[in-house]
Amino acid sequence: MKKAIFFDVDGTLIDISKGMMTMSAKTKKTIRQLQDAGHYTFIASGRPFAFLDKEITEFGFDGYVLMNGAAVIMGDQVLYKKPLDKAYVASTCKKCDDHQVEYILQGTKHVYLKPEFKQLDDFYEDIEIAKNRFVYDFDARNLDVYKMEFISKNEQGLDVCMSFVNDKMEFMTDPRHKLNFELYAKAQTKATGIQRALQALDIPLENSYAFGDGKNDKEMLAAVGYGFAMDNADASLKKIADYTVDSVHHDGVAQGILEYIL
Repeated sequence: MKKAIFFDVDGTLIDISKGMMTMSAKTKKTIRQLQDAGHYTFIASGRPFAFLDKEITEFGFDGYVLMNGAAVIMGDQVLYKKPLDKAYVASTCKKCDDHQVEYILQGTKHVYLKPEFKQLDDFYEDIEIAKNRFVYDFDARNLDVYKMEFISKNEQGLDVCMSFVNDKMEFMTDPRHKLNFELYAKAQTKATGIQRALQALDIPLENSYAFGDGKNDKEMLAAVGYGFAMDNADASLKKIADYTVDSVHHDGVAQGILEYIL
């Protein structure tokens, strides 16, 4: 029977913070073996499609669970999408504009950034995000937005960002970059996105697997049949994982695939 395997990106397939910008040869080879055996391979990321490296988007993964589950894409088909409330997005943008907080709006295939937001633009340049899916001329009122990111180097700006949190919205500071802040719906997680992918493919839960390293991977690892935490993962993630494999720098994904899936 076919299986579905979901992979986080940063800290799992690559490690941007330590200069590992591409998947290792062994990792690529074992993922290909999964595909050759007829199994489905998915990226499960907090990122939008526009932030994924060309190597990832052109590798041939079967699908993507993006922006913490707010959109699920397989090939050219959008299996699921749940944009943020437009009125909420509009009020958030206005408050940011009023307090000099820069923001980027994330869609299913493109991201939207005001040309005057140089701090954010430079930030993505520094972490080598390609700009081919960045749109600088847009009307935010007409967009479906699934996730937002902000940047501010002062405490007042951080307070503004924290004010966006409510009973429906979650806010996360990236522990590695420490400059950008992410805002997304609490109801959408990698786990809910994976569940929708499994339903669409008619894959039973016991035939699902996930690899991750970050705190936003907790729901994902708990929701699948078998969860794998990288050795470089947060300690709390290892506690809920079924298995802990080697770090991203020592082909942990390949180890997990070869020992427990194939």
